[in-house]
Amino acid sequence: MSLLDIVSLPDPVLRRKARKVTVFDKELQTLIDNMIHTMREAPGVGLAAPQVGESIRLVVVEYPDTDDDEPDEDAPKKLYVMVNPEIVETSEDKELGVEGCLSVPGLVGEVERHTRIVVKGLNRQGKPMKVKVKGWMARIFQHEIDHLDGIVFPDRATRVWQPREGEELPLD
Repeated sequence: MSLLDIVSLPDPVLRRKARKVTVFDKELQTLIDNMIHTMREAPGVGLAAPQVGESIRLVVVEYPDTDDDEPDEDAPKKLYVMVNPEIVETSEDKELGVEGCLSVPGLVGEVERHTRIVVKGLNRQGKPMKVKVKGWMARIFQHEIDHLDGIVFPDRATRVWQPREGEELPLD
């Protein structure tokens, strides 16, 4: 596996609407494996293909699938690989939360997101999949899918700031 370079603003790939994936070949599988490796090494909780310079609709997300906003660091993580993800259902409830981003280093911001969503797409083999997620997992999916539409978290933030030294936050 290779570690990929994570692009940062103002790289134009982060502002482009990514194209749908139609071919599930060895090249795509290698990109998926490399994205997972890169996300884990960063370390992050999600990564969208545009963040590694690939303008395609692909995200990887890994986070403990618990009801806790701040799960125990030993809690088992759930890995999702989703191709052409689309949010098909959202809760009326929304919540402000602090987000960071591997492509926007040195900044965090408060972003309002739906507390529960349903996402449909394809798995890495091109088979249909649908996930219902809530809490931080829902926030991460919304953040990553925004990347596929050329949106970065400061675009949605009510306020943005530089975190204090030692302040740890989940990063996509």
